[in-house]
Amino acid sequence: MNIAYVYPWDVVGDPSAPERLASLGVDAIALAASYHSTRAATPYHPSHRVLDVPHPALYLPVRPSAWSRLVPASPTWTPADAYLQARDALKAAGLPVHAWTVLTHNSHLGAANPDLVVRNAFGDPYPYALCPAHEDVLDYCDRLVTEILTVAAPDGLILEACGPMGFGHQSVHEKTSGADWTALDSDLLSLCFCTSCAPRYPEPTRARVREAIDRTTPAAADLTTVEQVLGPLADEVRTIRVSLSATLRHRLLATAREIAPDLPLTLHVNPDPWATGAFAALPEGDPVADVLVANCWGDPAQDATRLTRLADMSTPAQRIGAYVLALPPRPADPAVLADHLRTYAKAGATEFHLYHAGLASPARLTALAEALRQLA
Repeated sequence: MNIAYVYPWDVVGDPSAPERLASLGVDAIALAASYHSTRAATPYHPSHRVLDVPHPALYLPVRPSAWSRLVPASPTWTPADAYLQARDALKAAGLPVHAWTVLTHNSHLGAANPDLVVRNAFGDPYPYALCPAHEDVLDYCDRLVTEILTVAAPDGLILEACGPMGFGHQSVHEKTSGADWTALDSDLLSLCFCTSCAPRYPEPTRARVREAIDRTTPAAADLTTVEQVLGPLADEVRTIRVSLSATLRHRLLATAREIAPDLPLTLHVNPDPWATGAFAALPEGDPVADVLVANCWGDPAQDATRLTRLADMSTPAQRIGAYVLALPPRPADPAVLADHLRTYAKAGATEFHLYHAGLASPARLTALAEALRQLA
């Protein structure tokens, strides 16, 4: 299966969008049902070229009775039922629609509920990152999935940020590069020490993390992995971290199966047990999901290694998806894109998730369509 990702505003108000997307040769559309803030180009829309999305929103009517402490915001830049309008237009063009659902990445709810967000070892909050160690966050994600399945009636469900977000995040006017933090520093700054997470770790964990980031001991300069920093504490901390994503994932998959037993369920995941962000840690697989998707936005060889690890842990019935970037810095070149797709297929990918059919220029869409034809 090939599936193109789009936003509701790429379709609502643009009568030509469904046929343009269908002409790519994809089998389905991943339509954002719940998404974070962004500023998006809209190169095809008859009414605008740039859309500012100042806060995360649910693109379905927000029914007060469906929510508890955490209530998602409605959009003001597009109709409150934009998902439903876009879904109907796409299905009329013969395209199945999967609900692309962003879970814990929510700056609107995080800013309003600072006690529920990820905090690093220094106590600094990450307002865009709801921490799933809190029951209120688990409950919100569960209600979000329930509402999307009940109201949106999608042809499939795609879960993104199904675990804790971390340090790596492009916030407004990001000003962190000058600190010269390494990849290890970023991993350490992604470990959550909120009021729910901190008591779960062995007592010296916070001190070890802070010392490594600030290089306060001579040995800290030579450390290159989280395991080296944590030493004998690593196994316990790793287990605790993985359990955060696993608890949320198991709850949501069970809810989805109860509501829609035969609905295809897709997870954005990373086999790295220390992973945070949109692709949550999944070091040992999960047989309940139908599709496991890995991010393929970096070096194709490293992306392929990640895909192979997912394929090795998958069940015979599961499909492996490659989340393929068709935007810069990738070139608008069908030969290059086709070569990347072949690399991912050899690594175990059985379907391609194409990002992003609403943001890509006409030249990029043409290149993407041609690349898919070359592999057909």
